[in-house]
Amino acid sequence: MEETNSSSERGFLLLGFSDQPRLERLLFVVILVFYLLNLLGNTAIILVTCLDPKLHTPMYFFLSNLSWVDICFTTSVAPQLLVTMNKKDKTMSYGGCVAQLYVAMGLGSSECILLAVMAFDRYAAVCQPLRYMAIMHPRLCVSLASTAWLSGLVTSLIQCSLTLQLPLCGHRRLDHIFCEVPVLIKMACGDTTFNEAQLFVASVVFLVVPVSLILVSYGFITQAVLRIKSAAGRRKTFGTCSSHLLVVVIFYGTIIFMYLQPAKSRSKTRGKFVSLFYTIVTPLLNPVIYTLRNKDVKGALRALIVGNALGPRRP
Repeated sequence: MEETNSSSERGFLLLGFSDQPRLERLLFVVILVFYLLNLLGNTAIILVTCLDPKLHTPMYFFLSNLSWVDICFTTSVAPQLLVTMNKKDKTMSYGGCVAQLYVAMGLGSSECILLAVMAFDRYAAVCQPLRYMAIMHPRLCVSLASTAWLSGLVTSLIQCSLTLQLPLCGHRRLDHIFCEVPVLIKMACGDTTFNEAQLFVASVVFLVVPVSLILVSYGFITQAVLRIKSAAGRRKTFGTCSSHLLVVVIFYGTIIFMYLQPAKSRSKTRGKFVSLFYTIVTPLLNPVIYTLRNKDVKGALRALIVGNALGPRRP
């Protein structure tokens, strides 16, 4: 029992990429740049969706929620990672690890549900255009967004609490870039069968089920788009939906790789890069993809920038 409690007293050694000093220095710069761009890009989307009345629609309401999730998700990982990479002492406090574990998993789970909600919104817009505003009324939008946030919080409380009960037997070397459930399960010296089963069930609920619903939604969307006679109309609809679909493929593809395989069989180095991708890179891709492929957002951003540059007009 004394060995098990030592981890909570001394914390963990967050090794990250310390075994490759040159790579670590390069990644420090890359992560810092990506994090700052992530904050800038997602904050810009939140601002334009709030300030531009034309963007006060369900689609942009969910997009602003996605930006909030991405900002918080990356912030739960990147600052601590940058601090750890920039010092010789790689120690992370037990409390800091626990907080990161709960927050990162909760926000990652919320994003999984939110992307499925956005697919339903696109289905309603394309397949039920005449009834779209009746279906996606403000109360339903708020309820769906709240469900995404709360479901992530609940699964994080359950899964992380179960993981923290595992005996770590004094082992402090966390060979990863941040505190994550699969990595802590792999560190445990006791029987982890129940925890792996719980993680697998949670992964199915938050990964397989949303992906299945998204694929079904886009099946109906594809059928509806192919019935549009106008080539310009088809291109516009596909352009709007393809942005969301691209985000879905990138996000789910990397996170499924991390969570839908046995914890004991994961490659450490590959797992680090995969986690780095969906916590640092993907949140930046969201605003890039949506702004580059969306004329409404680009127009609103341009108007916001030009308006700030010119300043308030005098009467």
